[in-house]
This record gives sequence, structure tokens and C-alpha cells, in this order.
Amino acid sequence: MATDSNQPTVPQVTMTLSAIAATAATPRPSGETLAEHSTRIILGINQQLADVSLATGGSWVLSWLGVSPGNANMAYLAKNTDGSNSFAVVIRGTVGSETDLMEDLDVGTVVPFNLVGMPSPVPVAKGAMKAFTEVVTMSTAGVTLAQALTTALGRAQPNPTVYVTGHSLGGCIATMVAPYLQTLTWPNVKPNFELHTFAAPTAGGADFAAYVDSLDWQANERHYNTNDMVPQAWNNLEATKQWYPSPGPAANTDVKAVIGTLIGLPGPNVYVQPGKDDPLNDSYQPFDPNLVKASVQDFMGQVAFQHANSTYLGLLGAPDVPSGPVVTVVTPIGTAGAPVEIVGSGFSQGVMIDFGTAPASRQHVLRDDVMVAWAPEGVGVVDVRATSNLGTSPAVPRGQFAYGGPAAVVVTGISPDSGRAIDKVQVQVNGINFAADAQVYFGDNLAELLDYAPEQLLVQAPSPTLGLNKSATINVTVLSNGYSSPASPADEFTYLEWHQD
Repeated sequence: MATDSNQPTVPQVTMTLSAIAATAATPRPSGETLAEHSTRIILGINQQLADVSLATGGSWVLSWLGVSPGNANMAYLAKNTDGSNSFAVVIRGTVGSETDLMEDLDVGTVVPFNLVGMPSPVPVAKGAMKAFTEVVTMSTAGVTLAQALTTALGRAQPNPTVYVTGHSLGGCIATMVAPYLQTLTWPNVKPNFELHTFAAPTAGGADFAAYVDSLDWQANERHYNTNDMVPQAWNNLEATKQWYPSPGPAANTDVKAVIGTLIGLPGPNVYVQPGKDDPLNDSYQPFDPNLVKASVQDFMGQVAFQHANSTYLGLLGAPDVPSGPVVTVVTPIGTAGAPVEIVGSGFSQGVMIDFGTAPASRQHVLRDDVMVAWAPEGVGVVDVRATSNLGTSPAVPRGQFAYGGPAAVVVTGISPDSGRAIDKVQVQVNGINFAADAQVYFGDNLAELLDYAPEQLLVQAPSPTLGLNKSATINVTVLSNGYSSPASPADEFTYLEWHQD
């Protein structure tokens, strides 16, 4: 790694490598074999490693990549070609939401972690042990991660550096993989190991942390956003009940109940983080200004924002990695064989379109942000999603296609989004596909409809339902043509001067 002050720092580079590990993580909705998926991941990672605008500078090349059965875990090995004699072992971990990640880690049961040369086994979470085992045993063409690194180091100059890194669960697994690699015998060379984790939940207890910290590291650092819930697991989740400060979203009763459930998952097991702490900020910055209301949706949405690769790269002052394709709007109604206009971004990079679990019968890219796909055979309402070597677009409300109609109903915004119940506030509800039968609900209360248009409704906010554990922030939903609009932060209304019983 270059030492010039104008060159990227090691954390900037290792976090970028960790973010690149998320490339094409989601399998194509219409299905693909593990080999096809792996090929798409490799192409996407190669594309990003060659990107000179990133902190990695285009100087890293992929040496090996492995994906475990079911796409549960992925790791890759890269070599730096800039003359720094450095290598990187990068671990992705399980793909899923932040809450799923923590719940799936199986921290209520601990098992022994035992490596060659350890004085005695140390307890780690059963879920972390399972992920670690998958990473170190998975192979590509019969070659494991350790074997690939052995080959790479066998060709290296003296005193190579090996960075072991990962974001989120990948960082958690890295705290186990890095000690494992230290126990191996390397031919003709003694590598210098550096462990850099980002947003990592904890793998084990005090004995595990002490063992990891006792090893011979060139660096052993735990980088984390102080507003990210995930690295607080499993030793400091209680503190997150007091998050987030003004402008919010403050944890309401429902959020605290979710956090309480997560706190209870480890049972009697006490977890401790290894590594030297490197908090990346000391204030509530940055935050997503669109997610500040006291609701479960906004709180968990803010958690996702604070945990995101892009947020960590921004905190480190590193460029963001390119994103995959995005679908924003589609022609909402049609039949099999009909052309469907799709608006979004990232369509010029070999994108493939799926209607639910069926691939488009054919497609044509007009511009990077507009394309046409012909609907395959299907029924009902399906999500239209785009897949490229960089990733798969998420399902979005305005990306739904209805075979034969009617079109799905979506609320895109409300104004105002707060008010006192006593004032009988008039609220404008904006959206798409509102039919003349539209009914508007504030939580579970029907609002009085004052004016109707296909994309705009005017209603009078009803009195809220009072009671224990009732939230002051509720979702405004529209029931029309047999559809109920999906809840989102865009439709949240807050009753002011609210007092819970």
C-alpha cells in the first residue's frame, strides 16, 4: 500500500474491497444456477476492481472467489499490482436485512472454536461458527481459500501483507478467518496480517476476543459508525433504545420491543468485541432526513442507512462503489406479449429483466434510464426487476406490473404529514391509480373523503385510536380497486400533542 499522503488509506481501501464483495449478491429472480450466479459475481467484481475512480485505484486483481451452497456466504482473494506486495482476503457474509442478520446469527448457543496452536478452545456463537466453516471449506475448481492464498504467497516477494476484511457479518466472520490463516504454515514466506472489520457484530466472548487480540498483527482494527446498531450486537444493544436524537427517529414503544427481543437472543452468553476500536464519527451525522419519524419503519430504515456500505465509505472519505440497476416506474397494466416501458437507471450494462420469476420474452435498451421489455406469460401482479453483473434492483411499489389490470395502488406522499387531531386537518394524499371507490385510512380509522382525482385525494384526518402502546405516527393507506397501498415512510402521518396512556 502506498504511503503517499495523497494516496488512499488502508481503511478506505479495505472498506472499498468489502463493499465490492456485495456485488451481484442477490440471485436473479427468475433463477440461475450457482455457477451462473458465481460467473455474474466474478464479472461484476472484476469490473469494480478495475475502476480507477475508487479508493482501490484499479490496481487490484481477482485471484480466487468462492460461494457457499445456497449463496449463504462468499469470499474472494485479490492481489494488489501496484508493487506494494499486498493481498486481501475479503468476506461478504450472509445476504439479508440488518434485523434478519442479527436474528439468524444464532447467538443463543455457543460452540468451541479451536485452531492449531491455541492453548484451549474458546466459545463462539454457533451461527458464526457455521458461517466460518462454510467460508474456509468452500472451494472453486477444488481450490479452497487457504490453498489459493498459499499459491499467491508462494509467488510473492518477502514480507507480504495480507489484509483480512469484511463489512457486517463478513467482518464478524473475518475475526475468525484471520486467526485461522495465522495458524497455517506458509511456504518460503512469512506474511504480515492486518485485520480490518467494518460494522461487524460480535462472534464470541471475552476469551475469544482475548485470543484474537493476542495474535501477532500488523494492525487489528474494528471500524464502526457510532449510529449503526449492528456493531452494537451483542454487547451494547441496550444503548440503542435511546437512539436516534433530534430530528429522530426516536425509538418508540414498538421499536424498543423489537430491540428488547434482539437483546434477549444471546441468553446468558456475554459477547466481547476484539480489535482496537475506531469509531468513525462522534455525532449523529450523517442521517437520512427522510427517515426521522417515530415509527418502526423509519427507525429500521435509519438503521439500514447507517449500516450501508455507502455510509461507511462516506464516513471514511472514500468514493462510493457503483450501484446495480434500479427500476423506478413501469407501465402498470398489460398482457403477455405486450411491450412494457421501464424507467430507472443502469440499463446499459447488459441488464436482464424479470417479471416476477419469469424472464422477459425480449427486451430493448433505449437509453441508460429507459428500456422496453415484452411481458412473458403470467398472471396477477408481479414485481419488475432488473439484473446486471453489478446487482439486482429491489422491488419497488411503482415497479409492479398487473396482468390485465387493475393497476396496483401506491401512495407517493402526503401533505401535511402531521397535525393535531383537534384541528380536523385536511390532508392531500398523492399517488397513482386511485379509482373512484378510493377509501383512505389513517391507521385503522377511515378518513372523510373531501375531493377525488386519480392521482390526488383530499381527506380530513380522523381522530386517532387511543390506547396503550398506540403510536403517534401511523401509515396512511388507500384502499381502491381491491388493492391496499403498501406502507412506506412516504405515507406516515404524525398526530401532534400525543400522549400515550
